[in-house]
Amino acid sequence: MKELVIISGKGGTGKTSLAAAFAGLAKKAVFADCDVDAADLHLVLEPDIKEEYDFSGGKRAAIVTEKCIGCGKCQEMCRFDAINFNGQGNDIVEKTFTVDPVSCEGCKVCVEFCPVEAIEFEDAVNGRWFISDTRFGTMVHAKLGIAEENSGKLVSLIRKEAKKIATDTEKDLIIVDGSPGIGCPVIASVTGSDLVLIVTEPTLSGKHDLERVAKLTSGFNIPALVCINKSDLNTEMAANIEKYAESHGIKVAGKIRYDEAFTKAQIMRATVLEYTGGAISQDVKALWREVTYALG
Repeated sequence: MKELVIISGKGGTGKTSLAAAFAGLAKKAVFADCDVDAADLHLVLEPDIKEEYDFSGGKRAAIVTEKCIGCGKCQEMCRFDAINFNGQGNDIVEKTFTVDPVSCEGCKVCVEFCPVEAIEFEDAVNGRWFISDTRFGTMVHAKLGIAEENSGKLVSLIRKEAKKIATDTEKDLIIVDGSPGIGCPVIASVTGSDLVLIVTEPTLSGKHDLERVAKLTSGFNIPALVCINKSDLNTEMAANIEKYAESHGIKVAGKIRYDEAFTKAQIMRATVLEYTGGAISQDVKALWREVTYALG
């Protein structure tokens, strides 16, 4: 079994569109949307959810109103301004303290210092993850709650489940739509993968983002390929990017011309290959051949 991860230095480069197109080209694959902070692969693949689970990436404090004596020790110790004196009264005091779940960082200091053990510390539900059917095969994806964090843990969970499904169903490839950037979710997306496809654009910022991502993959000793999307919009910069990639031992596996078909396909909830059989589709298919060859 091989794992292909598609990433980019920033959002909007066409990473997800390519992942969806590859899903249509792959014969025996499982798909994973690891861009959990802003998941959108489902917009094209239209998953039919079969299983749904809560995700907990940490713990969160909650004050038990009936036990609170209103001493204020929790508010005094909290360094995140997550404790407010606005709770309902009880048999002991007229007003109690409460925890703002958005501001709480789960450090547990208030729990340890409460003199009457009135603060619970339980798993926080940070989001939900799903196992779904699509017209191309099984997809594992997720959705973080508003203002929730720990997306690196959720990415690792999604990849783990995708590998389990691939093993159980005897699929030979996992296609991962990774997160943009170089942060924790990206590291969680690429660690231990077999090949990374870096999608970039022919702009100065695109080249800079490519350099950062290439340095990340190199640090993890993961083989990488580059795809220059919209390459014909700035041929000079595309050439500069290709020169940079080759000087660092990274092959430019494909150049994809600019075509409004990508956007129109998304509006139709289709991959670009389903929408058109034109030159843009040939670009994508040529890229896919290079990727599958590199995967072995």
